[in-house]
Amino acid sequence: MSEEQTFTITELAREFNITSRTIRFYEDQGLLSPRRAGRVRVYGKRDRTRLKLTLRGKRLGLSLAEIKELLELYDTARDESAQIYKFLVALSKRKAALEQQREDIEAVLSEIYALEKQCRALLEKGGPAATLQHARRGARNAA
Repeated sequence: MSEEQTFTITELAREFNITSRTIRFYEDQGLLSPRRAGRVRVYGKRDRTRLKLTLRGKRLGLSLAEIKELLELYDTARDESAQIYKFLVALSKRKAALEQQREDIEAVLSEIYALEKQCRALLEKGGPAATLQHARRGARNAA
């Protein structure tokens, strides 16, 4: 009988370059469920895999609720196709959100470029003060 490989919270934190506090937070959220040996948390291969999948999901921008749902499928699914389909749906939603953000960013950048162009044109004409003085002179001459 071979013993399961185990990890301490410090080992996992070091391996994944995260804090122990982050791991405890994921445990509080129900994403990890280590055994206890007295007061010490003992993480198995399953917890390590779940942590790795959680961190990957966070990098992809998935919410903890979405990650938890996918992990539950990972635990219970006899048929991987259900898990893969659910993951594909989550990826599609995230991709759509990112594409919308990209469109929004491009619109804002276009506006910034236009404003920069206007500001440069004002500076070439002597700056905003010169433009304001020119407008005041025009108003006095019209009166």
